[in-house]
Formats: sequence, C-alpha cells, structure tokens
Amino acid sequence: MSIPPELEAQILRYYHVEKWRINTIARQLRVHHSTVQRVLAQAGLPRIGSPARVSGVDPYVVFIRDTLARFPTLTASRLYAMVRERGYRGSASQFRHRVALLRPRPAAEAYLRLRTLPAEQAQVDWAHFGHLPIGRARRALMAFVMVLSYSRAIYLRFFLDARMASFLAGHVGAFTAFEGVARVLLYDNLKSAVLERHGDAIRFHPKLLAFAAHYRYEPRPVAPARGNQKGRVERAIRYARDSFFAARRFTDLADLNAQAQAWCAGLAAERPCPEDPALSVGAAFAQEQSLLLALPADEFDRHERVEVRVSKTPYARFDLNDYSVPHTHVRRTLSVLADTERIRIVEGATVLAEHVRSYDRGAQIEDPAHLQGLIEHKRAARQHRVTDELIRAVPSIRELLVRAAARGYNLGSITAAVQRLRQHCTVTELHAAVDEALARDVPHPNAVRLALERHREQLAQPPATVVTLPERVQRRDVLVTPHALDTYDQLTEHTDDDAQSD
Repeated sequence: MSIPPELEAQILRYYHVEKWRINTIARQLRVHHSTVQRVLAQAGLPRIGSPARVSGVDPYVVFIRDTLARFPTLTASRLYAMVRERGYRGSASQFRHRVALLRPRPAAEAYLRLRTLPAEQAQVDWAHFGHLPIGRARRALMAFVMVLSYSRAIYLRFFLDARMASFLAGHVGAFTAFEGVARVLLYDNLKSAVLERHGDAIRFHPKLLAFAAHYRYEPRPVAPARGNQKGRVERAIRYARDSFFAARRFTDLADLNAQAQAWCAGLAAERPCPEDPALSVGAAFAQEQSLLLALPADEFDRHERVEVRVSKTPYARFDLNDYSVPHTHVRRTLSVLADTERIRIVEGATVLAEHVRSYDRGAQIEDPAHLQGLIEHKRAARQHRVTDELIRAVPSIRELLVRAAARGYNLGSITAAVQRLRQHCTVTELHAAVDEALARDVPHPNAVRLALERHREQLAQPPATVVTLPERVQRRDVLVTPHALDTYDQLTEHTDDDAQSD
C-alpha cells in the first residue's frame, strides 16, 4: 500500500537527521513499524543505531533475489515453499515481509500528454453502475460513454445489458447527438469490440467492423496496460459517477436516460475545456462539430441475431423470456432479431412474430392471434380425430362427407350426428345405412338415421334413440304412481262414527 510522499520524507528525516528509532517514528506518525521499515529499505540508506538482528531469512536472500530477478511475478507463497524445501523453518509472515522488501519494482514510467485535432478522435467504453430490478429480474445497469477527445463533449446513455445491440445503439445515439462521427474511435479491449488478441494481432468483432465501414470511421483498440491512451473516457466516466449519478433519483430507465441527456447538454457542457480553459466544453464542441464526418443517409441494421429452438409449445426463448410464435412453427429453429426496444422472430426472410422486448425474467409475451390460432387448431384437430375414427370404422363415410361438402353442408354437424348414431347401433348396421343413403344420393345424417330405423323395423327391434333430451324435459316424462283412494274412504267412515257418538 503506497503512502503520501510527504509522509515518506518525514520518516527519512526523523530517522537519519533526528536519529529516532523505528518504533518511535511509527508511534509518533501513527503508522505501522513495517511501513517505516519498508520506506527505509526502499531508500537504500544504512540503518542507524544498534546493528540489525540476524534473521532466519538471511541465508536465503541471495536465492530469493536471483529467483525474483528471473521470475518477477512469482508469488511469495511459492517462494516460501521453495525455501522450506531448502531448510527454512521460519514463519510465513516474516518471510512474506522480507520478500516484499526484496521484490524488484518497475521504474516509474513517464507519459507524454496526448493531444488530438478537432474531430479526429473519440473514445468509447462501458461502465457498470450497479443493478436495476425489473420485475423478477435483476439487470445490470450499464452506461455507454463516448467522449470527443478534443472538446471533451460527453454522450451518456444507460442500458440493461452490454450486448452488441446495446453497444451499437449507444454509438448511433452518440452520432445523432453529436450530429457527426469522429474519424477514429478508440476502444478498450471490450468483448463487444475485440474478439481475440495475440500481441499486435487483433481480431475485431465482424459486426463492429461492418458498422464502422457503414459510418466511415476507423476502429482502433488501445494497447494493453496503456491507461493513458483512453484517459479521457475514464475521466468522463469518473466525472459522470461523481457529478451525475451520485444520489440520483429516477423512476425507470427512460427517466434516467432523459436526465442523463439533460446533464450532458447542461452541466457537463458548461465545464471548462481542458484543451483551452478559456472555452467551455460546449463552445469547443461548437467549433469541432462542423469538422465531424457526416452521417450516412441510410441506417445500419444493428439488430442482434440469435438462433433459437422452438419446442412443442409455440414460444421462442430469448434473454430469459418466452415470446409467442404461430403454432405452425413448433419444433423448428428460428432466428430472433433483437434491438433494445423490440424483437422479431423470423424464418428466412419471413417475419413470423414481432413483440415489445421484455427485460423481466420468466415472462411470457404473447400475441393474441397466435393463441387464438392454436385454440382453433386444437378444436379442428379434435374434429379430425372423430372423423378419422368414423372413417376407419365405416370407410364409406368418406364418400358421404365428400358429397356433403360438394353440396355445401356443414361437415362438423354431419360428423357429430353420425357419431351419435354410431353410439346406438353396430358398425354393420351403420355401414349398411350409409351405403343406402349414398345409393339414394342423399348425403345427410337424416337419410342414414331413416335407413337405420327401417332396418330395425324389419327386424322388429326398437328404433335407435339418438336424441338426448334436456334434463328438464326428461323430468316431465317421469311416471307418477297415483295414490290409492281407499284412504280417503277411511276418512269418511271416521267422520260418520263421530257423528253417531254425538
């Protein structure tokens, strides 16, 4: 842990000038004695006072220095294991402290201040601003930040993820706000920008390359571990955290973005421009804006494309939620085209469904037409199953239905009527009745019923009952047994007896 330069100067002065002991310096300056020892060791000055005590680590100092010279990043725990194998029996804490003093430190590197021409460069980065609850989901609140390197004009917009669709939407929003594009856009090693990197060999995301070609700018990644190359966007993010987001209240993401837009055009634009303190950021941007590249007339297709598999239920899952599709496309692989506001589900060039995008978790976003189509399909499927069963039992019913359809009859009611007849007769009787109706060229269930009744009448059998009366009508036909009238005669006889007794 580093300490202020003023404190280091005080430690060195009290030790070498005032001849204070290490514990005295630590007590008076309220620091740990190991901090004082580290400062003295880094200064490379001889100890003053009593000679240093012999440490158990001393015999291994040469070995530790040589090993760290070859492997500067080797951990103290690994070094401790190595010296234990060579006979060291001291404590691990003492050894770690000594290794920290012996470990070589890289020399401080000086950086030149990078200056850019107006409209020459912009810097882009994501920043994490915590999480936002959306229904049952907990979404990451990500800030897309683009800053023009010359004027320091900031574009700030918040998203609920850092996917490619949001990344490109942030670019388009910044280009629209700036009314132009810088010639070079500088990226950190973001997954949205750089897919792979081996030394100087860089593989950009193909979608980003196509996007850059459309807007005519050059995407350029910063060198690894070179924070000074993207310091403008990092300072802009820190400024946004402290000046805008700290203690900020908002109702939803749209409200937060509206406040961010007002902040970029207000307070952030009124601050002094680092390139020319006599100007504000807004004034410097006004000079820079006319030099930006013009926006193309057509828009870039920035939808995110994901292949999804639709199971037996008519829903396609995308980003934790299910979106309905027509029931005719179950058990297929479809494509989801998503942006930050809407999603489209397509098969080839055909758009099957379009929905408002949800950032909830486990939600079902449905189109009523899809559900109604499934309900009608199920109803028709049930009817088809009844028809298939009838045709398998009596094949001539197929011809009956074909002739009925040619005359415009309702096939559903005909199928239901024939099914009721089948429940009250044998398959052989139904087969003969259908053949007779076809022979008479009357493709109607009434003709089939009359043929059945004539056949039953010839065999002296009761007719097939196919009409089911409502329950209230059936109750009217219940046989009622009349009460015997003899009881009333008994009442009369009792009355006569009473009269005689009087």
